[in-house]
Amino acid sequence: MGKIFKGRKIIIATKHKKENVIAPLLTKYLNLECIVYEELDTDEFGTFTGEKERLNDPLETARQKCFKAMELSGCDMAIASEGSFGLHPTIFFVPADSEILLLIDKKNKLEFITSEISTKTNFNGSQINSYKELEDFAKSVKFPAHGLILRKSKDFNEDIYKGITTIRDLLTAYKTLMSKYGSVYAETDMRALYNPTRMKVIKTAVKKLITKIKTQCPKCNAPGFSIIGAKPGLVCRNCGAPTRSTLLTILSCQSCSFTKEKMYPHGRFFEDPMYCDSCNP
Repeated sequence: MGKIFKGRKIIIATKHKKENVIAPLLTKYLNLECIVYEELDTDEFGTFTGEKERLNDPLETARQKCFKAMELSGCDMAIASEGSFGLHPTIFFVPADSEILLLIDKKNKLEFITSEISTKTNFNGSQINSYKELEDFAKSVKFPAHGLILRKSKDFNEDIYKGITTIRDLLTAYKTLMSKYGSVYAETDMRALYNPTRMKVIKTAVKKLITKIKTQCPKCNAPGFSIIGAKPGLVCRNCGAPTRSTLLTILSCQSCSFTKEKMYPHGRFFEDPMYCDSCNP
């Protein structure tokens, strides 16, 4: 695996300083030389504030970023992340940060993908009626360590004040918008360079990706031997009936297509009766 990556260059497809958490890890664990192309404008693939709509799903958007970065730089390897924010898919009514991370090795025709969903996010927004309300909102979302965005209303895509990280700029933007429109909508700036909490989630995703890459295929030794599917059927400890919990995972190599099943991937041989449809219908 070391021969595939050692000494090669990889471009980090970002304009929002994600290299601060991505580069040190790729350099340390994969021996890659990380570069950033300053002229790359990833906002063309969509913005959180809505001026540019994201037309594709997060994975395809990350893929487009990678290919654009490789095209502009002449590099044959790229990495990109794409974040989405909203309610957690399983923990209802709890906001979450969902990060997709993609590394493309064009030379060896390989793709490595991972994701991380975290409830550790300050993602929020609120219509503001007074400066006191704005101060309270700012405090609740960890301002000024985390940036803010102000505009007239949630879906108004003109006169947007982004990257606010000082009381002075916050007050100026508030006064300007109130004077011009009589209303203000405040929201968290979710761009990575203005959101340390999000940057930590990206860092976690990078660590997961590195672990995946460093897992070699037992047949051909190619990197990225990883889970592509799972089967339910872990039996109930009480009645012995199969449950919907995972019995085995299916791992595969994208280089030689070798597959392998791993029984009891979570180290449990039986499921708790509370998760059994027969014991707890």
